[in-house]
Amino acid sequence: MSDLIRIVDLEVSAHIGVPDEERATAQKLLISIEISVDSFSHAAATDSITRTVNYYDVAQQVKLFVTEHSRKLLETLAEELAFELLKNNAIKTVTLEIKKFILPDARHVSVKITRPKSH
Repeated sequence: MSDLIRIVDLEVSAHIGVPDEERATAQKLLISIEISVDSFSHAAATDSITRTVNYYDVAQQVKLFVTEHSRKLLETLAEELAFELLKNNAIKTVTLEIKKFILPDARHVSVKITRPKSH
């Protein structure tokens, strides 16, 4: 059994893009995160944030991680961010969708990955 925590469309600023000119200015990304944990039962029974994944902390971690340095590809950002989040022992699996608003004739472009904790 696993339970989910979802953060939907977290707004972050990133220097990302293949051409140097695109990376020169920060642009808005929306990141959705789905975190799979074993169960909420212990957290619910104790009503304690220490028995679950603190989604506020995850959101702050994501914002900091994304702004630390520039990347060319959304794919690179998604892989690196998934690896970083999976360092949290309570997280079993993470799914990330990163939306970028770069094509004028499309609502957005996105990449989506799911990565399990490797044992």
